[in-house]
Amino acid sequence: MRAVVQDAYGTADALRVEEVPVPEIGAADVLVRVRAAGIDAGTWHLTTGRPYLMRAMGFGLRGPKPRVRGLAFAGEVEAVGADVRDLHPGDRVYGSAAGALAEYVRAQRAAVVPIPDGLGFEEAAAVPVSAATALQAVDAARIVAGDRVLVLGAAGGVGHYAVQLAVARGGIVTGVCSSGKHDLVRKLGATETIDYTTTDVLGLGRIWDAIIDIAGNRPLSLLRRSLAPEGALVLVGGESGGSVLGGTERIAAAGLRNATTRQRLIGLLSRERAEHLTELSRLIESGVVRPVIDTVYPLERTAEAVAHIGAGRARGKVVVTV
Repeated sequence: MRAVVQDAYGTADALRVEEVPVPEIGAADVLVRVRAAGIDAGTWHLTTGRPYLMRAMGFGLRGPKPRVRGLAFAGEVEAVGADVRDLHPGDRVYGSAAGALAEYVRAQRAAVVPIPDGLGFEEAAAVPVSAATALQAVDAARIVAGDRVLVLGAAGGVGHYAVQLAVARGGIVTGVCSSGKHDLVRKLGATETIDYTTTDVLGLGRIWDAIIDIAGNRPLSLLRRSLAPEGALVLVGGESGGSVLGGTERIAAAGLRNATTRQRLIGLLSRERAEHLTELSRLIESGVVRPVIDTVYPLERTAEAVAHIGAGRARGKVVVTV
């Protein structure tokens, strides 16, 4: 089968399409014929090997393990393991598993769910990982009707879902993004948008009940000054924090300070589970949430897709068709 592989860390050009064996499945696995795969920030990080801390965490010192890239996917069941009774060849499913940027991917049964009615493969591939992360962030913030919510990075892969989910909980959302993405964020339900290139949102003297900071690197102390005394700050990843730690130090600091303040400071470590995808399917079918796709690339141009994510230009999700 064709798959996107990588042997050493580097720029997106380190990725190439190569013929590799079709993965074998175990008793509790499913083999999925991939039709589309979502690209997220994690794919870019694993390609570049930055921050270097991730290498020490077991992802591989000189090159990533495993060789085949990708995580989020949508496609059709090709085969099922002996213990899988509720899925059958031909069923349309989506989920996440290592090696999704390939013609076939092996996934645990617990990691996939049926694709919602009315959703195509490309849209479905845009949901796992990013939407599940946004759902966990909004849950952690405990947003209720009337809460003032600030979403930093509101137009990206995770951010555009976070805006919709916060609005669905009754939040009054201010989305921070570049000026060219304001229309999108407002269409997703944000009451207000702020251009981070011209305005320091944390210098406005305003207070929010919840702040969801997606892939930012603003100092924890400044974020807390704009947070209500019993508000929630959720840190989702981190960027521009240097090649070694990459902003992860903010997450560690939030955990330490959380015990000594009425504010809730949460460094989110996203763990996607089947119940997250099941809930997202329900929200999609009810019209509460919708995937927004920025660009679709063929498998042979995966390097361009990853570079596009790394540059931070995407409005919504980037998807690769297989």
